[in-house]
Amino acid sequence: MTDNGVTRYHLAQVNIGRLLAPLDSPQLAGFMAALDPVNALADAAPGFVWRLQTEDGNATSVRAFEWDEAGSAGVLVNMSVWESVEALAAFVYSGSHVAVLRQRRQWFEQMRESYSALWWVPAGTRPSTADAEDAIRRLRADGPTPAAFTLREHFPPPGAGPSGPRTAPDDWMCPA
Repeated sequence: MTDNGVTRYHLAQVNIGRLLAPLDSPQLAGFMAALDPVNALADAAPGFVWRLQTEDGNATSVRAFEWDEAGSAGVLVNMSVWESVEALAAFVYSGSHVAVLRQRRQWFEQMRESYSALWWVPAGTRPSTADAEDAIRRLRADGPTPAAFTLREHFPPPGAGPSGPRTAPDDWMCPA
C-alpha cells in the first residue's frame, strides 16, 4: 500500500516463550484458559492488523524456534502485525493483557536472551515464522537496530523522518 507514492509500513512483532510444562498439563491450565480471551482482545484492539494462527484460531500448534527449546517443554510463538508501535504498546500494557503477563513465570522459563522482536513490514505483508526467527537472531546478535528492535528501544518506519532509535516512555515498561 502506498500513501502519495510512499510505501506504508506496519509493525510486525514476535514473542516466544519456553514452556515449563506441556500445554495439556495442570500447570498450564491458567495460560490455556486465558489464551482465547486475550487473543480476542488483541483482535479487537485499535491498530491490530493480523496475528499468526491456525485454522482453529490459535498458534499453539505452530512449530518454529525449535532451535531455541533449550531443554524446555517446547517453544510457543506469538506473532502479529500492528499499525504502529503505539498501537502495540497500548494493547501490551492494557489491564487484561498485563494481568496475564504478571503470571507468565508460572508457565514460561525466564529467558536471559531476547525473546521478543519488532520490525517494519510493508503494509499487507504477513511475516513468516522464518522472518520472526531471523528478527530474534538479529536482535540477539546486534541489539536494537532498524532491522529488529524492541518496544523499549524502537525505530520509525522506513522513510518516516529521523531514523535513529526512540526510547519508550516510562509507562511502556513490563510490569512483571
